[in-house]
Amino acid sequence: MPRKRYAEQLEDLRRNVLKMGDLVLGRLKDAMTAMIEADVDRADEIGAGDDRIDDMYVSIEGDCANLLALQQPVAVDLRLITASYKIITDLERIGDKVVNLTDYTQEFDAEFLLDKNEIVEMSDFAGGMIDDALTYYDLQDLENARSLIKRDEEMDRMCEENTNKILHHLIKKESTSLSTEEATTLGGQVLLELLTIRDLERVADHATNIAARTIYLITSERDMI
Repeated sequence: MPRKRYAEQLEDLRRNVLKMGDLVLGRLKDAMTAMIEADVDRADEIGAGDDRIDDMYVSIEGDCANLLALQQPVAVDLRLITASYKIITDLERIGDKVVNLTDYTQEFDAEFLLDKNEIVEMSDFAGGMIDDALTYYDLQDLENARSLIKRDEEMDRMCEENTNKILHHLIKKESTSLSTEEATTLGGQVLLELLTIRDLERVADHATNIAARTIYLITSERDMI
């Protein structure tokens, strides 16, 4: 009976990590929709809901600690607990980036410099990496987990390309006569969009980390975590 309960606890841990991942991913999508639609009220609501992510993190962290302290797991079970703890840490940090995105939405006071579709493309790409990384953790899919890490290079390329577009737009605008108010508005908009790109890039980095945790779970390779 104790061994059966132990197996159930490990399964509960895995399922709870996936539930937290689903919640974080859903909040990311909602935050980006609020940004694109300039829905300040929705952004404020999403930002205020971060406590739910934090509560899940604390709960799962406690589960991991109890399993380590009370069950003395070895081999693959120990790696599952360790990898799961590291994954929820990445998820919690993605949740922090979501809060940042909602804050930016509330501060926007001008038209986007980037095409909105380019922002959506970056967000969808990063969100897809999170979704896939969690799937590979669930299935313990080594081949695809390794493949996902390479996708981060494409995200980096998109972020760099869009950063350059914003800077080019800034240089072009600065060649015209701007009032102090216009220059201030432009500078604020440039900063917010650059911060948005930075945070989406870091979301993808955390997705890459999740894939690396899965590789460790399956193979015990530590060089990527």
